[in-house]
Amino acid sequence: MSRRNAERLIVQGRVMVDGVPAGLGQSADPEKQVILIDGKPLPPQPELVYVMFHKPRGVVTTRRDSHGRPDIRQMLPKQLGYLVPAGRLDIDSEGLLIATNDGDLVQYLTHPSHEIKKVYNVQTEGNADRAVPVLRGSIVLDGVELSRAEVKKINNNHLQITISQGKNRQVRRMCGYAGLTVKRLVRVRVGTLDLGDLACGKWRHLTAEEVQGLRRQ
Repeated sequence: MSRRNAERLIVQGRVMVDGVPAGLGQSADPEKQVILIDGKPLPPQPELVYVMFHKPRGVVTTRRDSHGRPDIRQMLPKQLGYLVPAGRLDIDSEGLLIATNDGDLVQYLTHPSHEIKKVYNVQTEGNADRAVPVLRGSIVLDGVELSRAEVKKINNNHLQITISQGKNRQVRRMCGYAGLTVKRLVRVRVGTLDLGDLACGKWRHLTAEEVQGLRRQ
């Protein structure tokens, strides 16, 4: 289940550790302690799964969408089990998405304090030459000054933008602040992991080396 649903069970007193109600933030070892949910033993831990997915435009990252739009649940095989995306991509954006059932890795990759770098290729409309210095400078969103972005002009209105935060639609809002309209946005890198030549709409398992690389950042 999701982290939020697991926390809800704990708050409701439905999780017991060695006969005592569990508390939020508590640690427990399932190999040494008795963990019960609604009086039943905690199910065995599933095998850890790590996949890279090239999210197409028009697909939402959430696994439940009240508007009936296509989501990643429909794009990934059911046999992979319940996977959580490590970070989000809005419906109009494309590119690299990591999905896993390893909650610790998701927490590590998404927590702001770890400042995991994410690289985006952005096709824009507007005066890119004028916008680049603005994008590299001080930008305030929602009353918070962002960490400075790395910005390279690839050609004409094609930019590569690297950020280490994850505010909602951050790259799009940064471009708007700099006077640009985003025509296409593709995430091509998260930490040490590159999207490479993975085709749009396709997925693959991460190698053990790739997973270790993500952990060592």
